[in-house]
Amino acid sequence: MEQYQKMYLYKRIVQAKLFIDSHFSENIDVSNIADEACFSKYHFIRLFKSIYGKTPHNYLTKVRIDQAKLLLTEGKAIIDVCFQIGFDSPTSFTAVFKKLAGKTPSAFQNDQKIKQQAIRVNPLSAVPNCFAESHGYIKK
Repeated sequence: MEQYQKMYLYKRIVQAKLFIDSHFSENIDVSNIADEACFSKYHFIRLFKSIYGKTPHNYLTKVRIDQAKLLLTEGKAIIDVCFQIGFDSPTSFTAVFKKLAGKTPSAFQNDQKIKQQAIRVNPLSAVPNCFAESHGYIKK
């Protein structure tokens, strides 16, 4: 019986994670997510952290920043990215992005542009363990 209960709880936590993955751009918080999983807020936080190793809020923030990185790499405007991924202000977005990514959104976007230009010049440089490079057929 206890095994069934653990699986049931695990399934609800996974459903909550999937809810975060698909609704990260909306105005959701831990209370909304806990309600979606039918847990009290604090019980939900405890269970989520025990399974995923981070709080639901930290996971939500990571999902948002990962999505921001994709959009910034595509060349989207920083202000548009900010609101598209669920942040309310560019200032808070920039602060959180810098904390998690180690640089501001504009610096990240500039770095990505430089990387993309380098790949256009030498496409094989973007291929890990490229056979041609590692065997001296082309210059690194």
